[in-house]
Amino acid sequence: MTESTENTADQTEAPLKLSEFLESVPPNTPTKIPDLFAIVQRQGSLSFIYNFELPDILIHCPNEICNGPRIFRCNEDSKVTLAGALHYRFFNYLCSNCRSSRKTFAVRLFVIQHTKAGSLTKLGESPPYGPTTPTRLLKLLGDERDTFLQGRRCENQGLGIGAFSYYRRVVENQKARIIDEIIKASAILGAKQETIDALEAAKTETQFSKSLALVKDAIPQALLIKGHNPLTLLHSALSDGLHGRSDEECLEIAHDVRVVLAELSERLSQVLKDEAELSTAVSRLLKQNNSK
Repeated sequence: MTESTENTADQTEAPLKLSEFLESVPPNTPTKIPDLFAIVQRQGSLSFIYNFELPDILIHCPNEICNGPRIFRCNEDSKVTLAGALHYRFFNYLCSNCRSSRKTFAVRLFVIQHTKAGSLTKLGESPPYGPTTPTRLLKLLGDERDTFLQGRRCENQGLGIGAFSYYRRVVENQKARIIDEIIKASAILGAKQETIDALEAAKTETQFSKSLALVKDAIPQALLIKGHNPLTLLHSALSDGLHGRSDEECLEIAHDVRVVLAELSERLSQVLKDEAELSTAVSRLLKQNNSK
């Protein structure tokens, strides 16, 4: 790649700091950083040495100890020295809180010669780029977690048919687990016995469409999403399959399925959390009264 080609690709990019580039810019997006190099040293009559330091970054840490935004620091020598124009590097980071979660960026770096500016492109990153998937949702999906994350990666890359296929497989394979969690929450919320019975019947029904038809009206009010049964919403989105749908349509449906699943997992988690807090409070008060 020539300098002029790389510069042309960058002309429309807003100036960023290196930390912002690592935190928020998706892969395959050439980005110019005006003040990348802190030191530019001449080496001989025709070449230069360029120096910069990898900054701390604020990104999500998935470790249970953290489970939120945390500072990640370069876990090796953060000072980078370059000679020449085009470079390929790995930048390795470690969560400064749990000291366990790692983040790696594969980067192509093009020096805009004789200046402090550089152009960077992420060739990839691990864990993959994209919005964080809520831990509650991953727990709800159980052993289909990895399948869901494959769908998430497809969605991030705009691969609608792939995302749709993975999400549909997850919902169908984890139907019984999802309904079982709804049964637990329904019992806590004081649902009628016929509601619990309908949910139990749906859980054991092997045919996906029939099972969801059984719970059409069997969802407690607290678990409804905008007044609608989340299982019915998922069924209506996934029941027609891929036939006749464009990749763009599949991408839109996949996005909606993920959002509904995330919201359902949040509501289920809140019900169970409230029950756990109430049980703990009652136990403490009983213990205090018994000690008098």
